[in-house]
Formats: sequence, structure tokens, C-alpha cells
Amino acid sequence: MNRFLRQTKSKNQYAVSIVSVTAVSLLCLLIRDLVDYKVIGYLLLVTVSLLAIFLEILPVLIAATLSALILDFLFIKPYYNLQINSTEDLLLLLLFFVIALVNAVLTFKIRRAEQIVQVREARLSTMKLYNILLDSLSHELRTPIATIMGGVGALQEKSTSMSGENTQKLLSEMEKASLRLNHQVENLLNMSRLESGYIQPKLDWCDISELIYNVIDSLKEELMSHKINVSKPDYLPLFRLDYGLTEQIIYNIVYNASQYTPKGSSIQITIEYKPEVDFEYHEDKQLTCNITIADDGYGFPEAEIAKAFDRFYRVKDSKTGGTGLGLSIVKGFTEAQDGKITLQNREEGGAMFKIGFAAAVMHLKGISNE
Repeated sequence: MNRFLRQTKSKNQYAVSIVSVTAVSLLCLLIRDLVDYKVIGYLLLVTVSLLAIFLEILPVLIAATLSALILDFLFIKPYYNLQINSTEDLLLLLLFFVIALVNAVLTFKIRRAEQIVQVREARLSTMKLYNILLDSLSHELRTPIATIMGGVGALQEKSTSMSGENTQKLLSEMEKASLRLNHQVENLLNMSRLESGYIQPKLDWCDISELIYNVIDSLKEELMSHKINVSKPDYLPLFRLDYGLTEQIIYNIVYNASQYTPKGSSIQITIEYKPEVDFEYHEDKQLTCNITIADDGYGFPEAEIAKAFDRFYRVKDSKTGGTGLGLSIVKGFTEAQDGKITLQNREEGGAMFKIGFAAAVMHLKGISNE
């Protein structure tokens, strides 16, 4: 209501102020013979005060003036003229008008001061996030770029005699650096899409099992020192999802697990399709496709689990690099598809993400998962 009225055009605000005062005055006419006109004055004063909270200063001043005239014309004897026979009534009317004007002006100034404070706080918050992002990128982008440039420089030096084995190692390091760089750039682009509100899921029938195996294959270098297991039912239907957004969700979580868990640890991915009788619900929507990604690493500090999906969040004292955008993007992409994501620590150690999508389902008869 507040936001709506503040965004209303000036002409409409004048109409709102006039209609509001007129409507309250007509209602007060019904009780004119039952109460003293001073009570009516208080009701009109409250009306002006409420309008001052939502409208600009000029419409409120008009409301204050109109309410004073209506109070005199309809509620102070003699009725239906602007003549006032009593000095007391004249003073009360003038006092009403002054109080209404002062209240309107002060409320407007307070609201304007609050707006200035909010703008200032928003700027400070933006600058803080900007500095955090720059500090993070100064390392996260500089490192892979330096690796690539150093490798290219070494390969271009004709005087350097490099064996085929060393050349392959160098090319492998350059490839890893380029993939890391691409991952960070993708996260930045995805975050800008989320911030701009331009995420429009392109829904299509997806084989969720194939999608997950594609993610694992794209992360084979990162997962070489980890054990990864995928558990799924014998039958899975196709789910109507945005393939690209869903792939990025799984990619970011599995990538984080590969970076923040010790070597030799396990990552367990479980796909569930719950028949209609077992549906879970999220905002009255049936969660048909459920994915759980769990690891046996260190988990998250209990006090920080609620912050894990915030922009630029990183576990304190973490030696692993990162911009802290990955999980924020995961949450944004999940919610863009009317999904739900939760995070909790496992009792036996490690973290567990649960992702649920309220996706349409298509059954393929006679076809089973392989």
C-alpha cells in the first residue's frame, strides 16, 4: 500500500487526498447528531495524518485545507455556510488547521529523512559488496590468467627446449586455469542475470539422470581425488525443467564439494521421484523431482548455515579460493524454477543439500533407466 501510493502519479495523489477526506466526511455526517463536532475534527485530523504517511506534501496540504473547510461547512453550527458565530469555534477551527498543516509538514520531512538514510545505507552496502567482489576477483581471476599467460610465454620462447611430457603438463595446467577462469566468469554473469531479474526459465523435458552424469563428466578433473556415487530409482520419468539452470545448480554444489572436502572423501548424489501419494509440498506445490547432494567433509558452522546462500559468503578461515557467489546462484536458479533448496549438516559429518522441483512429469512407457 505504502509503495503503491508513493509511486502513484501526482494527479492521482490529489484525487486520493480529496476522495479520502470526502469519504470520511460523508461517513461522519451519519453520526453528526450523535457526537460533538470536536470528535469529527479528530477523525478528520487522523485522516490527514494517515495521508501524510503515504502522499507527497502538496496533496496532504490540500487534504488539510479541505478538511478544515468541510469541518466548518458541515459540522460547525450554523450548518451549510462558512460563518462562525462563536470565538471558541473559530479558534478551534484555526487550531485544527494549524495542527493538520504542521503534522503534514513534519511527517513529510521525517519520511524524506528516512529516504535519504535508506539511500545512503544502500550506497554503503553496494560499495561494501563492490570492494568484497574486487578483493575476491583480484585473486580468483588473476591466478588463472597468470597461469595461462605464463604457459603461453613458455611455449612461445624458442630458446626453451621442453620435452613432450613437460609440454603436456603445461598444457594441462593451462586447461585447468582456463576452466577455473570460465567458471568464475560464468558465476559473475549468472549473478548479474539474477540481480537484473532477467531469469526466464526455458522449460523442456529433461532426463535428470543424464544431466547429473554430464555434470560429473565435466568435473572429472576436480573429482579425481574424490569418490562420487549416484543413487537413483529403477524408473525415472522426464521432468519439465530448465536444463541449463538445473545443470548450473548441480555443477556449483558438486564443484564446491570437490573444493571444500578433503581428498578421498565421498560425494553422494541421490535422485528421487516420489509417487503422487508421497509428494512433498512447497508453497502448495508438489515437489516431484528431489535431488540430495551430500558429502562427508567438514560441513558448515551451525551459526552460519542460514548465511550460506548469501552473496559473497565464504566459510571463515577457508584456504580454498572463491568469490562466494556459487551457492547464491544455486538458490536463485532453484527459486526461479519454483523450487526449494535447504542445507543442513549431517550427523555423521559433512553437508547435505536437498533440492526439490515442482516440475511437470512425463512418463515413458516401456523405457527403463540404464
